[in-house]
Amino acid sequence: MFDTLAQRFSRLFAGLGRAGKLTESNIDDGVREVRTALLEADVSLEVVKGFVERVKAKAVGATTLEGVAPADQFVKIVHDELVALLGGEETRIRWNDRGPTVFMMVGLQGTGKTTTCGKLALHLRKKEGKKPLLVAADVKRPAAIEQLKVVGRQVDVPVYAEEGGRPEKICARGVAKAIELGRDVVILDTAGRLHIDAELMDELEDVKAKTNPHEIWLVVDAQVGQDAVQSAREFDRRLAISGVILSKTDGDARAGAALSVREVTGRPIRYVGTGEKLEQLEAFVPKRVAGRILGMGDVVSLVEKAQEVVDQDEARETAEKMFRGSWGLTDFQAQIRQVQQMSSKAGGIGKLAKLVPGLAQIPDEAFQQADDSQFKRWVAAVDSMTPQERVKPELLDGQRRARVARGSGISLASVNELLKSFKLMRKQIQEMKSQGLLGKMLGKKLDKQKMKQLDELRRRGVDLRDYFPGS
Repeated sequence: MFDTLAQRFSRLFAGLGRAGKLTESNIDDGVREVRTALLEADVSLEVVKGFVERVKAKAVGATTLEGVAPADQFVKIVHDELVALLGGEETRIRWNDRGPTVFMMVGLQGTGKTTTCGKLALHLRKKEGKKPLLVAADVKRPAAIEQLKVVGRQVDVPVYAEEGGRPEKICARGVAKAIELGRDVVILDTAGRLHIDAELMDELEDVKAKTNPHEIWLVVDAQVGQDAVQSAREFDRRLAISGVILSKTDGDARAGAALSVREVTGRPIRYVGTGEKLEQLEAFVPKRVAGRILGMGDVVSLVEKAQEVVDQDEARETAEKMFRGSWGLTDFQAQIRQVQQMSSKAGGIGKLAKLVPGLAQIPDEAFQQADDSQFKRWVAAVDSMTPQERVKPELLDGQRRARVARGSGISLASVNELLKSFKLMRKQIQEMKSQGLLGKMLGKKLDKQKMKQLDELRRRGVDLRDYFPGS
């Protein structure tokens, strides 16, 4: 969603990096580029105007700083203002400690509201340890109730539904059912329309009056640009929404909705839907998003995705193997599978890579070769090797490599590429070892002298497992 904007900012900062210091002239040039970048991203004119005025005022005040690169000064100013524009500090959910917390989900038809309800239910169940109940309150759209039931089964969350009836009464009975079942979260999937009309808003006001929801979240299609901002303004006027969820941010949207909705309504963006899969819903954290836009990456999100797929005991065992020098192709294969899982959760290897600082502005095309099919080829190649070859890859001469290629149904070039990547990884491990980083990973305070002693013991054939109980 932010790719175009990130690439534009990257070019801007690169130009400032060639300047010796911040001057009124290059500040004006930078501000002009910021204005153009935001307008091209479909950010509303009133938002852009206020943003660039604040950036320029702070940048002019920073011209006296010594010893700091001009581009770094400007990036810091833009970053801070961008964080403020996106909402500042992350907003916490108001959990009800005297019964179920009620979420009322509203939005226009076609925004992905029902699917988002399922995504939210799954997120709250898995990440927050909650026990949600979904309530089907859209009684007018054909198949809306059945759609929510299907989504509920997919995320393993029960659905309360009635055939016909008034939406406000269905929602009230849904909340009562949640109390009866001991569910601590209720998600109301209300009706939408193709446009805002009096009938829709009256119906939603009735639901609000009957259920007293703790949160009213508007689901906005990020791809509709300024229309999303206008609808958000109207929903907030009638219902006093408490937050926004941006759906369909994996498309070619230009980020205008994300950067405008918060400023225009004053309501925080809570989550963003990053793909079609039900697990592809991420909390919206302004500092992280600002970092992605400005090419700083998002290390926290990267670590969180890693924690979802990496077992801590396995990670420690892998680190110990690295230290002992017994890390082989089987371990490399296991790490490839973990990257596959992380890539799937992120929506592709390109999106995963863009969480890494410095890679945010690289176009998606650059990651096309490093796709899931390549990982599958590498996994198949390791499966076609003998146990001895996996432990000692140096045994893989030309004849053996050709056999592996035939056995796995891939090209010899792919086998060579795998072994080249493995060799590079092993070299990096040795560098980490020489710097003492592996010792820190193992929770050991190992200085260089101690590591030399352990290396000497290993060369003499001493079993180092005594140094690492449980390995």
